[in-house]
Parts: sequence; structure tokens; C-alpha cells
Amino acid sequence: MSTDDGAERPALSRTVGIKQVAAHAGVSPGTVSNVLNRPERVAEATRARVEQAIRELGFVRNGSASTLRAGHSSTIGLMVLDLANPFFTDVARGVEDIASERGYAVLLSSSGESAEREQRNLRVFAEQRVRGVLLTPVGDDGETADRLREREVPVVLLDHPTPRANQCSVAVDDVAGGELAAGELLAGGARTIAFVTGPMVLRQCADRRKGALRALRAAGLGRDAMREVAVGAMNARSGQEAAGRLLADGLPDAIFCANDLLALGVLRVLLQAGIKVPTDVALIGYDDIEFSAAAAVPLSSVRQPTYQLGRIATELLLEECDASGGHAHQQVMFQPELVVRESSRSPGGAS
Repeated sequence: MSTDDGAERPALSRTVGIKQVAAHAGVSPGTVSNVLNRPERVAEATRARVEQAIRELGFVRNGSASTLRAGHSSTIGLMVLDLANPFFTDVARGVEDIASERGYAVLLSSSGESAEREQRNLRVFAEQRVRGVLLTPVGDDGETADRLREREVPVVLLDHPTPRANQCSVAVDDVAGGELAAGELLAGGARTIAFVTGPMVLRQCADRRKGALRALRAAGLGRDAMREVAVGAMNARSGQEAAGRLLADGLPDAIFCANDLLALGVLRVLLQAGIKVPTDVALIGYDDIEFSAAAAVPLSSVRQPTYQLGRIATELLLEECDASGGHAHQQVMFQPELVVRESSRSPGGAS
């Protein structure tokens, strides 16, 4: 094979190793290793010659070998509840931006809200020797995080608070968020509310329910003013199922959905049934995903700082990964924000 200047270039093999690079550059394999791992030890002219050989031969360093030597990789694991939910897409953007800045790659996985699948995927993370894990757990955080730490894998809980002083976490106050959502519906004149929720094993659902009940108590209403409609998953299809059940049983004054995907599914069925939102029934979601503002009836929602959640969680994780000792664990709690659009209050209604 000839180069553009007519010089002969070695034929490319399927796998090019350090020895081939060394021979092509006219240096020892140890010098190539230094260029890859400790470039400051190599003279500039020699380093340039080795780097040229690497480019010409198409050499790619053996990441598996580097991982074995170091005991871990330059990869972090990100485990979320549902990759189909735009909330987690925005969180992942924040994670990847910080990870990329620090020279890390992100191994992304989803538990699908299944504890069994969560454990299976976390085992894969461990087998891949990830440097650390960002985890949105399905259930309780303690046991899972402890098992990872026993393998010397740092863990930061993402979108999940913890009372444990030895555990970093980044979350949003979902009790306050649930109170904001239900309070908005009550301010619009509602006296009966349906809470459409996913499994209560999910901390987010349980906390948003707690906040809604707090708002009812503050308004002088009892627990019986809120009807719970539990579905198996936090997606639009489950929202449609919940709406069908509500239509069959009789609509309340208002509906609070534990996330926007559920709310968008509910909204679709209500509109198909000729129900006017918010004139006949008010509706509010949670997360304020991008689709909410563009819905057939723009959806009121509780906004979370999704991108910041991902960034700060990743910063905490990498600080713990790089700490030689004495890492100061932090429990970061953001406050949610109410975003009022057309779905929650009738024109001329209470304000």
C-alpha cells in the first residue's frame, strides 16, 4: 500500500498492537506505552513520531487491558426507571455532558420499573468494571447501594433522596411538588381529585401522593376527597387505561397524574370522549416534559430541573470516584416549580 507521497505503508492487519506501532515508529514498545499513558516522559519529537504511526496504522488501544490494570474503566453506569420517559432523557443529557468533560463515557440502562431487571443490569455494570454508578432505584436504596459499595463501586442516588449520611443523593422534593399540583387544582375550585399513579413502590409516586394529601388537609378536606387510580406503569398507555376507569366510575372535579406521560394519556381519552378540559374536569401532570406545552390542551405541570439533576449527580459521583479518602457526602434537594397552563383552570374560574 502506498501513501500519497509514494512511500510504502504497511498493510493494515485486523488488529494492530503496540509492537507493530513500535516497529513502524522505530522505537521500543515501552516508548509507545509511555506515549499512551505517560506522554510527559517522552521527548516531543519521539512522541510525534509515535502518534503519526498510531494514525497511519489505525491503532486503537486495548481498553479491556487498561481496565484490568486499573481495576476499573473510564465508564460510569446510569440506571434510570424508564428510557422512554423524556424526563430521564433530559437527565441523561446532563450526565453525559459532565462525564464527557471529565473524559468518561456513560453506560446507560433502564430497569423498566422492575427490581429484578434492575439487579440484573447492575450486575452487568459490575462486570464491565464501571468506575461508579448513578442509580434511580425501583424501591429502597440502601441494600442495593451497599452491595455496590462492597465491590468498591461508588454510588450516587439520582432522583431519589436518602436520609443516610454516608450516601450522596440528588433529588427534587416530590412531597412539595405533589402539594403544589393538588393545591393548583383546589385553587381552581376542585373539591374531589383523582390521583392517577404508578406503583407505590416507586418513591416518586408515594411522595407525590403524600404532598397531595397534605394540600387536601390544608384546604379542610378529608382523605376521601381524593380517589386513587393505580396503574402498572408510568406511561401514556397506562394513562389511557386510567382514564377509561375514571369515565366508567364517574369523573371527579380534577385529575392529578403522577407524571406527564400519564396525564397525556388521560387527556387523549377525555378529549375523544367529548370531555372538555378544564371546563368539565381539570388536569395537571408532573415533570413538565417538552410535549406538555404542545398538547391539544396545554398541560399544567410541576417542573423539575432535569438537566441540573444529571449534571450535579455526575459531579458528585466523579468527586467520590477521584477522592483518595475523606469524601464529604452530600444530599442535594431541589425545589419544584408549578407551571400553570390551560388544562387546570377554566377561563374566568378561580385564581
